[in-house]
Amino acid sequence: MKAKLNKRNIFFLLIIIVLIIPQTRKPIQVTLHKGLTYIRQSTIINKEDRSSVTYNGWQLKSDLNRSLDFSETNDKVVLINFWATWCPPCIAEMPSLQLLYNDYKDKVVFLFITNEDFDITRKFKSKNKFDFEVYHPLNNMPEELITRSIPRTFIINKTGEIIVDESGAINWNSDNVRKLIEGLLDM
Repeated sequence: MKAKLNKRNIFFLLIIIVLIIPQTRKPIQVTLHKGLTYIRQSTIINKEDRSSVTYNGWQLKSDLNRSLDFSETNDKVVLINFWATWCPPCIAEMPSLQLLYNDYKDKVVFLFITNEDFDITRKFKSKNKFDFEVYHPLNNMPEELITRSIPRTFIINKTGEIIVDESGAINWNSDNVRKLIEGLLDM
């Protein structure tokens, strides 16, 4: 009994040590969040519960040194993702966002928004073979998009209604999301 108890204690101690060390904790967290993306699905907000985005002069600057006034996205389908390179759930969902971006980048406006330095995001993108454009907000964003947690993703239809508002890691390359986007593009 003592030997069994000691092995169990050593096992749990090793798990705790692995989770405390940043170099091993982050990959474990990313893997766990990636597993959760197969369970969590995005949901469409009921018509009566939707809010519309105000196009109030929100300015963005990209890692390609392009400026964007958010009002330019009016009458377009928009996917906005707030994220960071240090955020395990953000990292977990990013490959699915890249796959969605690959297929819809010419039809949907993708805004990957972070406050991190562009040098950091460029290295992260290069390391992971991501090619989407990253944006910094230059001034106050529309009130409907203010978030205190990441990742947070919004899908906005052509009339400016927020159709999807999700926090946490999601599989954005799912059939459900693709059907939703196709439907929004056909409107």
